[in-house]
Amino acid sequence: MMTRLMGAAVIAASALSTAPLQAEGTLVIASSQVPRHLNGAVQSGIATAVPSTQIFASPLRYDENWEPQPYLAESWSVSDDGLSVTLNLVQNATFHDGKPVTSEDVAFSIMTIKENHPFKSMFAPVEAIETPDAHTAVIKLSAPHPALLLALSPALAPILPKHIYGDGQDVKAHPANSAPIGSGPFMLSEFTPGEAIVLKKNPNFFIEGRPVLDEIIIRIINDPSALLIAMENGEADVYPFMAGSQEIKRLGEADHLTVTNEGYAAVGPINWLAFNTKSPKLSDVRVRQAISYAVDRDFITKALHRGVSTPQRSPIIESSPFFDAAAVTAYDVDLEKAKALMAEAGFGDGMELTVDYIPGPAEQQKSIAEYLKSQLAKIGIDVTVRAAPDFPTWAGRVGGHDFELTMDVVFNWGDPVIGVHRTYLTDNIRQGVIWSNTQSYSNARVDEILAQAAVEGDFAKRKALYSEFQALVTQDVPIYFINATPYHTAYKKDLVNAPMGIWGTMHPMDRVHWSK
Repeated sequence: MMTRLMGAAVIAASALSTAPLQAEGTLVIASSQVPRHLNGAVQSGIATAVPSTQIFASPLRYDENWEPQPYLAESWSVSDDGLSVTLNLVQNATFHDGKPVTSEDVAFSIMTIKENHPFKSMFAPVEAIETPDAHTAVIKLSAPHPALLLALSPALAPILPKHIYGDGQDVKAHPANSAPIGSGPFMLSEFTPGEAIVLKKNPNFFIEGRPVLDEIIIRIINDPSALLIAMENGEADVYPFMAGSQEIKRLGEADHLTVTNEGYAAVGPINWLAFNTKSPKLSDVRVRQAISYAVDRDFITKALHRGVSTPQRSPIIESSPFFDAAAVTAYDVDLEKAKALMAEAGFGDGMELTVDYIPGPAEQQKSIAEYLKSQLAKIGIDVTVRAAPDFPTWAGRVGGHDFELTMDVVFNWGDPVIGVHRTYLTDNIRQGVIWSNTQSYSNARVDEILAQAAVEGDFAKRKALYSEFQALVTQDVPIYFINATPYHTAYKKDLVNAPMGIWGTMHPMDRVHWSK
């Protein structure tokens, strides 16, 4: 059993490993993210994806130029009609328990993800997976899939051992989720929920000479000040997904650290305010529009975020080629219009609402929730800010639809069909699944548009579909979009091959090492 560790002062004094944390071969990642478990096939999000992409391998991986690269699949091909994708697997890959990785595992994993992942729409066109031999998997599609290869990345398509997960138990609650066996570069050594995850080098990794590191320790530090101190004192080596203007500035002044915004190109993080449209108070679109007209995203980005973040007006990240500024309803601040809409909806005398937020560094979440309390009072809404002690508590509330308003950070994941569709599809309203359609939003035309966009290979036609989608969603306003989350990573300057690709630390760290 792992000893409970309290605060940054004891981060280096550890029962996690007998070796000093700064010894060659050990990387300490500081994080405030608390995973519910470590199986990225059924759980999305930073907290799970960072360890999951080290433990599990996937068919493909992507380089910094958005080009697919071999991983478990040494080669692949797409049929001329786009309805068949053949994966030719390496023949020397084994799971951490010594069992070989086969095409049966690939087929089982993709179908498991399709049925259970919050992003199940990313594999919606997958009809079947044929396994003509142990090292060939043929993905059969009902229609061409413009983002299928990207969806086969480590953060999205971890290959599970069928001999463990195919035992008939509910994969979402499987005991192996907290003690996973994969085929990735690192093996789980210890997992103490809420405290630390210890990963050891996989000596039988199928890529020769990899990984270079002997050990990765993900230290969970809930106190933001203690986390910064750990980085400043050299007790931790990497701090990814840092978004607060003050912490970015503070760690940027540390001589031994590099601070960069690289490593998030495929993430597309949007900070937003979500509405539970099934709430009697919020089912009327006029109330949601009124709240949107009352919130000042420019004040949030310029004052609360000190200019580090940029405004976001759309469900599609504004750096995406599919973003259409002309299509969106932006909801520029208009308090009189907001009051009129409240009166039209029958709430001229006001109402009470509760807003939740993700616990952790305050600037992107708690600070905005507290701002909403004062700002919405101007249109007669009495807001109660409800804190959660940890991420699983917040995720349980929101995934269980036990909320009225909530702050959230949701990723585009490189392509709308992967990261955007899941939030707005009627058939993805799934009780108990965080980062599905937890708003209970339903619009038949939106469903139709997204179904077409998911299989449209022509860029111009796909862009036109997404333009109409953006227009409808911003009119219906199940979500008020606030800002693009300004993620940065701080890491020690003597770290070589720091994880700065399109997925950042949500990518195998088999090439990361210390300079000699």
